[in-house]
Amino acid sequence: MPTTPPPEPRPEPRPGLIRQGDRDKAYRPLPLDARRTAFEAGVALYDAGEYFEAHEALEPAWMGTDDLTERGLHQGLIKVAAAYVHAGRGNPRGVVRNLEGARRHLAIAGPAAPAWGVDVTALLADVDARLADPSTIATVPAPAIRRTTRA
Repeated sequence: MPTTPPPEPRPEPRPGLIRQGDRDKAYRPLPLDARRTAFEAGVALYDAGEYFEAHEALEPAWMGTDDLTERGLHQGLIKVAAAYVHAGRGNPRGVVRNLEGARRHLAIAGPAAPAWGVDVTALLADVDARLADPSTIATVPAPAIRRTTRA
């Protein structure tokens, strides 16, 4: 009876990259205070409906940490913002794909959420509600990023 060979060991990411899920992603170390500044600017832009700008502002926070749950939170928010860039362009497929990606990232972000003051559970519920009815996805307003008291 043939046996399956063991899987090849995963290579370590190259310098300047971090393994996030099954892919290597950019890693540009940034101190916590600078990540918080980028995060707050991104959330403020998102709240103002400036989704592309929010996406751009959040990227340093995402790329600046090697904590995978914190990365999941920031990248999840980036994907939600990107979804509503696509909504503004009338691209429902882009909205769905980005919200599905946001959901995957936000699902692992729970441990980081209290330190950043984000109600991830509510955001996931809002994302799921939008994904449940793809026929209206590009016309339903973006979900709110509900804030909590930072832990």
